[in-house]
Amino acid sequence: MFTGIVETVGKLTELRRVSTGLRMKISAKNLDFSDVSAGDSIAVSGPCLTVVSFSAIGFEVDVSSETLSKTTLGLKKAGARVNIEKALKFNDRLGGHLVSGHIDGIGTVLERATLGEYVRFIISVPVALSRYLAYKGSVCLDGVSLTVNNVTEDTFEVLTIPHTLDNTTLEGLTTRMDVNVEVDLVARYLERLYSSDKKVDLSKVSLGTLVDAGIIK
Repeated sequence: MFTGIVETVGKLTELRRVSTGLRMKISAKNLDFSDVSAGDSIAVSGPCLTVVSFSAIGFEVDVSSETLSKTTLGLKKAGARVNIEKALKFNDRLGGHLVSGHIDGIGTVLERATLGEYVRFIISVPVALSRYLAYKGSVCLDGVSLTVNNVTEDTFEVLTIPHTLDNTTLEGLTTRMDVNVEVDLVARYLERLYSSDKKVDLSKVSLGTLVDAGIIK
């Protein structure tokens, strides 16, 4: 699990083909790896990946063919900047929202507008994905936790503050660029609960309801 609060921006220094897909070597000099071991999870611009090796200044991950085809990682080239977040610890602050690192789909930047110190992005997404987005709800773009300011049938809008722009790769987003989108976990759980054989009065759904139904622990 992650929070969508990016810890540092890394750089892809090497990409090479392996039997399972692609191995990526990532430099992240500003990140403390003293608590990272091979086999741990790290979010790389959204997708949760497993560390296969690491050093004092970076790490390597294997990216499956499925992940390459379903996320923007398949479009990355050596030198690309990526958002990095280590897995959440139970005693960490939850500054963003709960993020799984499982990408739901790819969105496309339709519009970027500067509003004073802020930047507004309008993102196009498939209709099948927009149903999980809600006004003032949470969404994760390229591993960054953001608040949805507006939503239509096939678009949504987010407003990024200067700190986010300065400390993530979102500053480099321009129109027609693709981004990894992960919707709020609760939306997916609610759909699963609603579509189950047992009819549920959604007006009475709570965290306890989800636990009792075995959807979350």
